[in-house]
Amino acid sequence: MKSLPLQRRTLAVLGIVVPLLALLVYVALRSGPLAPVAVTVATVQSQALSPALFGIGTVDARYTYRIGPTVAGRLQRLDVDVGDRVMAGQVLGEMDPVDLDERIRSQESALQRAQAAQREADARQTFASAQAVRYRQLVAARLISEEVAAARQQELQIADAVVSAAREDVGRARADREALLAQRGNLRLIAPVDGVVALRHADPGTTVVAGQAVIDVIEPGRLWITVRFDQIRATGLAVGLPARIALRSRSGQVLNGRVVRVEPMADAVTEETLAKVAFDRQLEPMPPIGELAEVTVDLPALAAAPTIPNAAIRREGNRLGVWQIIDGALRFAPVTLGREDLDGQVQVREGLNVGDQVVVFSERSLTARSAIHVVERIAGGSP
Repeated sequence: MKSLPLQRRTLAVLGIVVPLLALLVYVALRSGPLAPVAVTVATVQSQALSPALFGIGTVDARYTYRIGPTVAGRLQRLDVDVGDRVMAGQVLGEMDPVDLDERIRSQESALQRAQAAQREADARQTFASAQAVRYRQLVAARLISEEVAAARQQELQIADAVVSAAREDVGRARADREALLAQRGNLRLIAPVDGVVALRHADPGTTVVAGQAVIDVIEPGRLWITVRFDQIRATGLAVGLPARIALRSRSGQVLNGRVVRVEPMADAVTEETLAKVAFDRQLEPMPPIGELAEVTVDLPALAAAPTIPNAAIRREGNRLGVWQIIDGALRFAPVTLGREDLDGQVQVREGLNVGDQVVVFSERSLTARSAIHVVERIAGGSP
């Protein structure tokens, strides 16, 4: 009689435990560590890629004209301000000439005196020359002695020497005056090209030294962008390649440009290659110097080859490869990669064939023993 209640209790316990065990096994197989890993897959396709390089740069002036005096002095006036348009040859300002104007006037007076002395010497030479000719004629007629004619010839030689010295004095005075005029001209700050005043380093009354810039002038039509490209992806960068430029101040507008220089010196700290990209046309209004820009350089198109999304690339130890799906099982396939485009497609040189399936995204890390479940997108994760 006692065994019957015991059997009932045993059956009751089993009735509870067995469903719990079944539920535990179900949970372990469906959402636990033994559950299949949800993955998204892609098929290796043969397609031609149009690779491109993307970089960030800043707008710079191709040429900056730093205008300043050639001698130390005080800035007397400055007629332009930042942002003003200037023309080639326009006087932008002037240094204080101090006593240079007085020295020029003094030198002009010295030149006039030297020229007057030269005219007097020329007149004396003309008279001495006529006298020498007349006395030679008198000697030929035996009306005077040879000694008198020789004296007149000597006077002519002296007159010639005086004329020569007078001409040298005039040349010296003229050269001194031209030197002073050149110094006076150097005190004027003149625009070398048509451009825009970019910077103003000094105000009137400031003392500046020789070679110090007072203002900077740039040419609005000769702007370019200094762009930085990752050295790993910079293969194929060359002069002449077309580029698309997006300025921060012109959202949604794409400007055309071209690579005009690849710098021979790279940045060893940031591991970037530097290049200069010029605009195809002059921009109106001119973008600010130093403005950030996004630059995309189009590289030559590549021939068709097997391609996969670069999101499928994995690194297992020292090997680079992808998780390939073969008959529902996973196999890590090492690959050799080629070029890639900005859409995330990368060429596979070795390791895969067209039509192979590879894992792109997964819920968690995979192993060769992982069970997988292919889905269109992973909930809460990448598509």
